[in-house]
Amino acid sequence: MTLYPVILSGGSGTRLWPLSRAALPKQLLPLASELTLVQETVLRLRGLPDLAAPLIVCNQEHRFLIAEQMREIGVTPLAIYLEPVGRNTAPAATVAALMLTRRDPDAVMLLLPADHLIQDVPAFHAAIGEGLKAAADGHLVTFGIVPDSPHTGYGYIQRGEPLPGSTARRVARFVEKPDLANAEAFLASGEYYWNSGMFLFPAQRFLDEVRRLRPELLEACAQALDRGQQDLDFHRLDRAAFEACPSDSIDYAVMEHTQSAAVVPADMGWSDIGAWSALWAVADKDAQGNVCRGDVYLDAARNSYVRAESRMVAAIGVEGLIIVETADAVLVAHRDRAQEVKKVVEHLKANARSEHAFHTRVYRPWGWYEGIDAGERFQVKRIMVKPGEKLSLQMHHHRAEHWIVVSGTARVTRDGKEELLTENQSTYIPLGTTHRLENPGKIPLHMIEVQSGSYLGEDDIVRLEDVYRRT
Repeated sequence: MTLYPVILSGGSGTRLWPLSRAALPKQLLPLASELTLVQETVLRLRGLPDLAAPLIVCNQEHRFLIAEQMREIGVTPLAIYLEPVGRNTAPAATVAALMLTRRDPDAVMLLLPADHLIQDVPAFHAAIGEGLKAAADGHLVTFGIVPDSPHTGYGYIQRGEPLPGSTARRVARFVEKPDLANAEAFLASGEYYWNSGMFLFPAQRFLDEVRRLRPELLEACAQALDRGQQDLDFHRLDRAAFEACPSDSIDYAVMEHTQSAAVVPADMGWSDIGAWSALWAVADKDAQGNVCRGDVYLDAARNSYVRAESRMVAAIGVEGLIIVETADAVLVAHRDRAQEVKKVVEHLKANARSEHAFHTRVYRPWGWYEGIDAGERFQVKRIMVKPGEKLSLQMHHHRAEHWIVVSGTARVTRDGKEELLTENQSTYIPLGTTHRLENPGKIPLHMIEVQSGSYLGEDDIVRLEDVYRRT
């Protein structure tokens, strides 16, 4: 019996703004260590018996970042499926189950969000072992976190009668996020667990329940899979079919209605890092209860989380604050109101600003670019192109570009003519010129780009040819 990890990486992490943004959400960030959350999610599986390579379901806009982060840790995914739109966890799990049963009728799925933190890996492995026992008897298993506080930000699972042969129990009921009084009652009773959103079940058994409970969801997912297309190393789900899927969680679509739901109690240092206050809670603290990241100076500060990404941050005499600095935004909030950070994101969206979506450094499959300065009719960027990579063959209707090589070697194509540029050399790309930039060397290419023109938006790019098949 092979265990197939399925990693769900479709979240946006709005409560961790300004670090987490739509183009670079929390699962792709190194929040708790030097590794990103999705890298930690995959690596903590090592040591489990009969383990297959992970299947990843992610937002199509993050596909190259996901692939690169897997390459960095030496993991080749079984497959990477791309969601054209977000449709919650039930459709993603159903697509994965359909794919796996076609490959292996006896496949057992371990469904994991990509953005959770687990500090006790041996306890995590032990819980999976108990879950496998219950799954072998046909149960759909979820993992209930033993609560240590009356948390109102999590759903709860009430345990039922024990199952023979494992620590798993039948699920008596699922409860939505409670108010404080009910959460305190749940904690005092000892009968409730936090709902972790992690699941383990035979893929075919899960599909049988989806077919019984939500046949329209199963049909839409099957069509999205069958009509999908291979794109480089990725599998694109069909947009129209996937958009037709109901946007439901696994709990709502299946687990709350099946008679086969089981829960394995687990105490493994788990957190979904749903807000900055949660990251403060799980991190190592100094003697005054502070968590610091980056170039930070504190004086008489207590119980605060202070993170500096691009410059020094000094905090004096503060208590219970969240302070997060990035190159283009600074968040200051009380820890008790960390959940309200999403209001900032809503404000940015409503006012057509870009800070909810992009950092000043924007990652592309070929490398990245970073805004340095901008003004009336001009913009300055840093550009890094990875060895062997190339930008699309393109042209612009409204801007001209000056390129200066800082380090590395650039191959520049202008209207079909190629030239090589090295350190301290430059070139000019007139408006309307067909051009391409690539790095033929063995080291990263770093450049400065100066744009000038009447319109400098990123949508003034007409791609004529692109090795990454972007439109």
